[in-house]
Amino acid sequence: MKVDLIVRNARIDTRDASRPRASALAVLHGRVVALDDEVDGLEARETLDARGLALLPGFNDVHTHSVWFGTTLMEADLSAVASLDDIYRAVEAQAQRTAPGEWVVAAGYNPVLLDGAVPDRDALDRASGGRPVWIKHASGHSGQASSAAIGLAGVDARAGEPMEGGLIVLGDDGRPTGVLEERAMALVQAILLPYPLASIERALELATAQYAREGLTSVTDAGVAAGWIGHAPAELAAYQAARDAGRLRTRMQVMPVMDALSPIPGHDDEPVRRGFGAGMRTGWGDERLQLGPVKVFTDGSILGRTAQMRDEYEGCPGYHGYLQDDPDAMRGRILEAAAAGWALALHAVGDAALDFALDAIEEATRRHGRPPVPNRVEHGMVVRPEQLERLAALGIACVVQPSFIPSFGEGIRGPVGPQRGEWSIRARSQLDAGMPLAFSSDRPVAAGAPLLGIQSFVERRSEEGRIYGEHERISVDEAVHAATVGSAQVTGQQAVKGRLAPGQLADMVLLEAHPAEVATADISAIPVRATIAGGTFTHRDDGV
Repeated sequence: MKVDLIVRNARIDTRDASRPRASALAVLHGRVVALDDEVDGLEARETLDARGLALLPGFNDVHTHSVWFGTTLMEADLSAVASLDDIYRAVEAQAQRTAPGEWVVAAGYNPVLLDGAVPDRDALDRASGGRPVWIKHASGHSGQASSAAIGLAGVDARAGEPMEGGLIVLGDDGRPTGVLEERAMALVQAILLPYPLASIERALELATAQYAREGLTSVTDAGVAAGWIGHAPAELAAYQAARDAGRLRTRMQVMPVMDALSPIPGHDDEPVRRGFGAGMRTGWGDERLQLGPVKVFTDGSILGRTAQMRDEYEGCPGYHGYLQDDPDAMRGRILEAAAAGWALALHAVGDAALDFALDAIEEATRRHGRPPVPNRVEHGMVVRPEQLERLAALGIACVVQPSFIPSFGEGIRGPVGPQRGEWSIRARSQLDAGMPLAFSSDRPVAAGAPLLGIQSFVERRSEEGRIYGEHERISVDEAVHAATVGSAQVTGQQAVKGRLAPGQLADMVLLEAHPAEVATADISAIPVRATIAGGTFTHRDDGV
């Protein structure tokens, strides 16, 4: 029998409890078909001598934003600025590559880096030569417009008006600063969107090429096709075109935003349903591209102080953040989507928003049962002890981002204070409660390399080097499990991925060393020598 690929002389961590270690592996038609002595006697179209390197199941990021990340690779990068002058210089450089009258777009700005400093709207105009400027904050929950952009978007005319789920920030002089929070960003996005589908395909190609270089073989894109996070109503078509053209280097599970769903007519005796017109729902697709849960934004971010908290923010008497929409309206849409067979992924950062999310998912489950793909809470940045018990009892996955800790842990701990900081970005508590723990990054909000995420799960050191919730630390083995098996469980795909066992997809990463073999501080620096998805190399170093 001739197989497609044989890997020999590898130190294979299979993640399969019945056979945790192996040294040889065979692949046929994209799946693992044999291990160790079962490989003997097989011929292969290609044989890889791993020369003692570590082979693990491919990493799986269950909450990222590939189009958003890909577009940042084509825009001005503000992720490493150290001053406002750095911002103005980056905008000026991008403007020189931008035609007069066209928008200058920059991404990756984290106000925490500059202690919350806001670029001057008029200075942005000067830096851009009068071109309109739009700066996308790293959190994704706010943006900064120049004076020219403010004028084109009609921001001045809306200043001071109440806005459901959004805010136009005003200065002490009553003039808009250019900062637009949450749904207020739609004023600018109404001009910039939709992106051409060709641009979206290019962004996906750039993003997934970087994923492959980091050992990722699967990702879940948390929100497309609508809302402030979508890039075009036909965004899913761009994913399909990129897949068909061979431009996707990772498997993709894609979450449409709730705004992309619409009421589906039915009989009077049927529940009111919300979805795509043809009735497609979570699970539609194949092993390369699949519809995931529907994404619902219930609140914002702690960095922007727009997440809804039960108790007030530190230093902000009486201020608790806010929900992004009327709760009854959100609840109604959530129940309609569940009736149509959609799994639910509710973005809930603050603990008050999490109360709402848990109530909504519990009601949806009571009415329509648990979907095959687990219901989820995205981020769950602050989870009170009783909420953790409720998550476990309801079978809801809580998808946390360990890389938030080294990226801006103190930027989170400051607004919520020490007690709520202890309830933040939970990992050990989830495992102890019997919940599946997955890896996710929220890239480009934070750095997305999975090895950095594994290190962050273990170390939990903030950007200032301080320990962030020592009681939530997990072991290296548990962190690797989260990035492989746990991620497969949370996405409802554990039957086909997460382990290197016969019948599982041949998704693998070849590392210079296993994360358990190096000092914890060195895990993120382990070279990724090759990445293989379905038996096909998506990244390969010279000499491998």
